[in-house]
Order: sequence, then structure tokens, then C-alpha cells
Amino acid sequence: MDQFMTQVAAFIETNHAWAGPLLALVTFGESLAFVGFLIPATALLLVAGTLLGSGVLAPAPILAWLIGGAILGDAVSYWIGRWAGPSLVHRWPLNRHRRGVARARLFFMKYGFASIFLGRFLGPIRSTIPLVAGMMRMRERPFQLANATSAVIWVIALLAPGYLVARGSAAAGLDQAEQIMAVGVMIVVLTIIGVFLGGKLLHAGVKNKGDKRPRS
Repeated sequence: MDQFMTQVAAFIETNHAWAGPLLALVTFGESLAFVGFLIPATALLLVAGTLLGSGVLAPAPILAWLIGGAILGDAVSYWIGRWAGPSLVHRWPLNRHRRGVARARLFFMKYGFASIFLGRFLGPIRSTIPLVAGMMRMRERPFQLANATSAVIWVIALLAPGYLVARGSAAAGLDQAEQIMAVGVMIVVLTIIGVFLGGKLLHAGVKNKGDKRPRS
């Protein structure tokens, strides 16, 4: 992982013009149904945060690219679900992951509008919740509101640790390799915390279905 992040950081440093579009593809893919499980967005955004903190990248355009990609990814998933409807569950690849889709559906039924916001931070259902919201005909305006606000907070939350590490490392006189190592440790810690908290919240949502009508 450290070697991978070092290579990514080196590529971005030497290809500034491509940094924004490439990182936007990361957040787009992470938020896109069927694809999100394959993209290590957390690691890549933490690396981007270190480059922002060290002054290699300009914050404003990178934030715009990242947030735009995240919003578009969830929006596309929602539109796919709305277009295909509930029958999508019986098609490939969702028919091979019915349990995961069922959990996302129960989570959406319990939390409604809030599930779109919360789902952004829960790895197991991050890219599935928007799809389920579309399948269950959630109104688009409240969906897009939750989509946009969660994207802003999610991007900033993932960039912040790397940014702070870079700032602190610069003050401590650490080189880039040591910064990357510190970010790697942070990824492990954040992943453990995220899996634990996400699992608890998801389990609570599935256990207590509450009102089966989505709140929108």
C-alpha cells in the first residue's frame, strides 16, 4: 500500500494538469454502483490531502473536481435505479448480491433521506444506497440535496487527515516517504473505525426496520 501511494503521489506531482480530472474519476467511480467496491478512494484521497497540505496542489480546483465526481457518481446510480426499477435486483450483477441489496434497502426504508447522507460514509452500502433510492422512486430533489451535501462533507473528511499529516510533518521535518508511511497508518486506523461504526449502524438499521415507507 505504501508503495502504491508513493507511486500515485509521484505521478500527480509530475502531472498537475491531470490531478483534478483523475481524482474526480476516483470519487465518481467510488460512488458509482457496481464499480465502487473496486476503487481505493480512501487511500487516494488521503494522498491527495498530503499533496494539498504540502502545497503541491491548489485546494480550490481539486475540491471542485472531487466533489463534482462524487455528486455525479451517486446521481448516475440513482438514475440507473430509477430507470430500471425494482426488477434490477433480478439482473446481473445485483442478482449475485441480493443480501447486500436487501440490507441497503432496509437501511433506506428505516432512514429515508438520512440514508443517502449516511450511506456515503458506510463502505458496505456506499455505492448501493443511491441505486436503491432510485429503484424505490425517492423524489429527486431531496435525493440530490442529500447527495450534494454528503459529497462535500465526505471529500473534506477524507482530505483532512492527509492535509493535517502533511502540515504536521513539514513542521517536524519529515520527508515525503515518512509522510506516506504516516498516511498508511492513518488509513488502517480509519478503516477499522469506519468498519466498526458502519457495521453497528447498518446492523441497527436492518434490525429495526421502522416505517417501511421512505421519508422523502
